[in-house]
Amino acid sequence: MSQDLNANRIQKGSLAIDKQMYDFIENEVLPKVGVDSESYWSGFEKVVKEFTPRNKALLATRDEMQKQIDQWHLDNPTNSGEVDFAKYKQFLQEIGYLLPEGEDFQVSTENVDEEIAHIAGPQLVVPVRNARYALNATNARWGSLYDALYGTDVISDKNGQEAKGGYNPTRGAAVVAYAKQFLDENFALASGSYTEVTGFEVVDGKLQITQGDNSTELKDAEQFAGYMGEASSPTAVLLKNNNLHAEIQIDKDSPIGKDDAAGIKDVLLESAITAIQDGEDSIAAVDAEEKVEVYRNWFGLMNGDLQETFEKGGKTRTRQQNPDRVYTAPDGSELVLPGRALLLLRNVGHLMQNPAILVDLGEGQEEIFEGIMDALVTPLLSLNDLKGKTKLSNSRKGSMYIVKPKMHGPDEVKMANDLFNASEDLLGLERNTLKIGIMDEERRMTVNLKNAIRQAKERVIFINTGFLDRTGDEMHTSMNAGPFVRKGEMKSQAWQPAYEQWNVDVGLEVGLQGRAQIGKGMWAKPDEMKEMMETKAAHPQSGASTAWVPSPTGATLHAMHYHQVNVKDVQDKLKSRSRADVDDILTIPLTSEANWSEEEKRQELENNAQGILGYVVRWVNQGVGCSKVPDINDVGLMEDRATLRISSQHITNWLHHNVVSEEQVMETMKRMAKVVDEQNAGDPSYQNMAPDFDNSYAFQAACDLVFKGREQPSGYTEPLLHQARRDLKASSAC
Repeated sequence: MSQDLNANRIQKGSLAIDKQMYDFIENEVLPKVGVDSESYWSGFEKVVKEFTPRNKALLATRDEMQKQIDQWHLDNPTNSGEVDFAKYKQFLQEIGYLLPEGEDFQVSTENVDEEIAHIAGPQLVVPVRNARYALNATNARWGSLYDALYGTDVISDKNGQEAKGGYNPTRGAAVVAYAKQFLDENFALASGSYTEVTGFEVVDGKLQITQGDNSTELKDAEQFAGYMGEASSPTAVLLKNNNLHAEIQIDKDSPIGKDDAAGIKDVLLESAITAIQDGEDSIAAVDAEEKVEVYRNWFGLMNGDLQETFEKGGKTRTRQQNPDRVYTAPDGSELVLPGRALLLLRNVGHLMQNPAILVDLGEGQEEIFEGIMDALVTPLLSLNDLKGKTKLSNSRKGSMYIVKPKMHGPDEVKMANDLFNASEDLLGLERNTLKIGIMDEERRMTVNLKNAIRQAKERVIFINTGFLDRTGDEMHTSMNAGPFVRKGEMKSQAWQPAYEQWNVDVGLEVGLQGRAQIGKGMWAKPDEMKEMMETKAAHPQSGASTAWVPSPTGATLHAMHYHQVNVKDVQDKLKSRSRADVDDILTIPLTSEANWSEEEKRQELENNAQGILGYVVRWVNQGVGCSKVPDINDVGLMEDRATLRISSQHITNWLHHNVVSEEQVMETMKRMAKVVDEQNAGDPSYQNMAPDFDNSYAFQAACDLVFKGREQPSGYTEPLLHQARRDLKASSAC
């Protein structure tokens, strides 16, 4: 038994609340938001009692459907990797996996902030348990284009443009040239180029641009949005394109500006329009101690007073939320733009329970469902923002944006919607104050997406494809069907492009445009920004109004794509195309014959094992839920529980179908554990897995994810990870 179950607890009716959690809510939160303690806890208990049986029933449905699918595949073996599709589809309809679509409808979500409803742009995802990262993401609304270019491989290091040592003026010149080309392409001048500009001036509300002895103006005068400083000599010129802003910063005395004919020192881009503060897949929060850290940071963000002090470059620095940005509009009035990303919060899904609060429903104490706890606590933490009582506001429309992950179809969305109703009633909030983002990352969600959105049509503000979790579920669902193709081939399989298109098609069909985001997934290679710039333009071109990025730098670079592509225009054109075919989505990515060479199997195992171990060791031992883990080619990949799910399920599948042996997998796991240990040699807090494998909680958890992968609910990694970390913490406390 974990130490948490024996911790000091405060009894409130049938609830037994860990003292750390109780003290935080009772002493730090309730007085600050003006909510009565007794009414809150009694209402909390009532909601838990009402929704716990529903939650259990939904999970039981998942398990029962999986049993039926497992048996069907045993009874209906494939022929060279092909299933009898007509029979298979009929079976899915009979068991209620594939539901009738129902009548057409339009979503009616109200009070949605512009950043979600009308501005297409990057979405940063960050672990909210880390205050520094949380603040970095919040402040990533505006980013330096010069810094983003100089510090990444978007600018080549050839021809004397290396980024090593101190400032390299040759590289700096390449950055300036790139930025001015961006301005030329998106904020075109009536004549000439930004390379010829020698000054800016605002005359009678219009932007005049000097080019030596000549002057010009913007080709589209409407793109001029405002300025800072004096009209005759502005320190910043604000431009607008596709609802996104770019600020040309002017300072002839700055190290960069002094070498520029116009004194331009930087181009500031509106970057992370929205940011998901993640309390789910990118964090480790297994008990009250860790959940309080999550909640406290969100509470600080919602009150505008979160700060983090840290050492950097030998200096002590304090980070806090940026203020709004103030300009003079062309007509002379004051123009205020948000200085921070609009924040969404990802709560936990329906699966997990957490020992922070126990409940007795008549059969002894049990851990509360974490998703229910999140739904009752996180809106409480947001009350001051919702009521406009903070100096730095998040939502200007009085809404809270909750991303809800890992739901399996319409009934589970209805549960979340009803739970949000109950939370609103408990806190005295108007109906649909709590908005919902629906992650389309489970197979049963995808094929029933329209009906799922219908269940939350008055509060939906987001649908998003999550390829990695979706692939994990794809493999777990059809585990008995046969061996799957190699992991790198998954995106080329019929189901995947159909799934990505289907999400956009359904979203547009039900009226998400102008009310909600249609999102695409993460760029997982944070060091490969040149490649990102070459490929990620595909997301706005696909009709997605947002796509995930792993860093503020990534947000600034990806923002350029939304200047190049007008997403609303793309969406308008896509409305007339035929919807993707659900039959393609239901195609299982099986190999026609498992005839890989021993070398190919070795490479696949090593790559999967390295990713699993590199992630799990930091999750279990250090409580770090998102890590940059080198792959087999030493390319750093952002790993979270979604990537872990696909890697572990892939090995499980190959084991199950005798593509590889248990001995082969274990040998690989031990060998790659040593590699991971070596990769982390510079981390003083790192605990080696080798050679004492039997006593490494992390190594054992990693192995369990593979060897017990078929037993895990929907292939989820959380139950094993949580238990391993709690066991480790309990052993350390002894």
